[in-house]
Amino acid sequence: MKTTTNIASNASTTTATGQLDTQSALKFITCGSVDDGKSTLIGRLLLDSKSVLQDQLANVSKSGEADLAQFTDGLSAEREQGITIDVAYRYFATPARKFIIGDAPGHEQYTRNMVTAASSADAAVVLVDATKLPWQDPALELLPQTRRHSLLCHLLRVPSIVFAVNKLDALGDDARTAFRHIAAALARLAEHAGIEVAATVPISALKGDNVVGTSPGWCGYQGPSLLDILQTLPVTPADTQLPFAFPVQWVEKFSSSADTSQGRRVFWGRVAGGVAQPGQRIQVLPSGQSVTVAQVLSTTRKPGSVAAGHSAGVVLDREVDVSRGDWLLAQVDQAQGAIISDDDFSDTPATSGPVGRRELSATVAWMDDEPLVAGRVYWALHGHRWVKARVKRVVHRLEINTLAEEAADALPANSIGHIELLLQEPIAALPFAQARVQGSLVLVDTASHRTAGAVLVR
Repeated sequence: MKTTTNIASNASTTTATGQLDTQSALKFITCGSVDDGKSTLIGRLLLDSKSVLQDQLANVSKSGEADLAQFTDGLSAEREQGITIDVAYRYFATPARKFIIGDAPGHEQYTRNMVTAASSADAAVVLVDATKLPWQDPALELLPQTRRHSLLCHLLRVPSIVFAVNKLDALGDDARTAFRHIAAALARLAEHAGIEVAATVPISALKGDNVVGTSPGWCGYQGPSLLDILQTLPVTPADTQLPFAFPVQWVEKFSSSADTSQGRRVFWGRVAGGVAQPGQRIQVLPSGQSVTVAQVLSTTRKPGSVAAGHSAGVVLDREVDVSRGDWLLAQVDQAQGAIISDDDFSDTPATSGPVGRRELSATVAWMDDEPLVAGRVYWALHGHRWVKARVKRVVHRLEINTLAEEAADALPANSIGHIELLLQEPIAALPFAQARVQGSLVLVDTASHRTAGAVLVR
């Protein structure tokens, strides 16, 4: 499985008045259990917003009717099996806004693909198939995959989560009762897990009710359509208030363009935190060397300052050893600790110094078929830097149905738990709740090179 890193939007996240940006392109995903209608919903959004060409419509039409799911199921295996396997991205626009949609798979074995899509999303639409649930029961339980995807979106700090109760058209006159009971179950889940829900909407992806246009009074719902809600959601705010942090992705060696790089190497990447600006004192991870930023270049090589969420080129005041995978970090008071240089997995107390930390307490979404157990060693990817990581301890596993933290010594596939990691070298990690980029890692199996887990620093 190919490892995928987070690619954030270049759009500004706040307006000139400091308000949340609801005008820039919104990147959202559809998720939920298998066959809940995620691909059909995206097809309906594309069709009713007139974002589908005539030849595309003809290719997915059967007996005069469009098979809406075919707009996103592009792999031959997906078309043969009628399921979504990989994340498919589609683009559409309305007069009010542009959108980037990610169609995430619902099958448990493809949870890793859903996590990849959610890690960079501004919003998530969690679909619930009303026909799969005992909707007559006011105390009904949701499907495990619905709960799992909702929790993962919450853990991955997706800012806006919308619940869409689908296929209510199949219930006829009972649709109102079904929506009321299912909405109550979703509210209980949200309250228990601490999820802030933007809206809960009854829809029919197949028929189009409450998707693009509104169906006033249907299922007792009087609110806006799903598209109207999406048009008002904010994009993910960048971590501009954090100290400067910059993972080096590419080194431009001694550029001959002296007018923009002063004849020195340019270090390119995306600013993870704070603002890159000339004159600031920074440190290099892992070497710990202190240098000064001489110049900052935009993607068009225009000198100036670049904020978090945007790509930049950084020129230093002198030549130091910096390569792909290194981090450039805001200068920290030396009195806070000593630079860590341990190169083994010794069990000596881990130290937090000005250029990193070796021991992490983290939440992990485990996606490998092989269980996660204490003592196993994996490759950890943080930014563009690879380090060895040993699982020091499995603290507990989250029980999906009750949300209780249960004692465990292993984490099976598609489970969520709390672990402790010991890294071979220090990394510039911050809590994920504080910094989305610096607080996330990917664990990769050292033998198979499969993506094994998504790690969120606690």
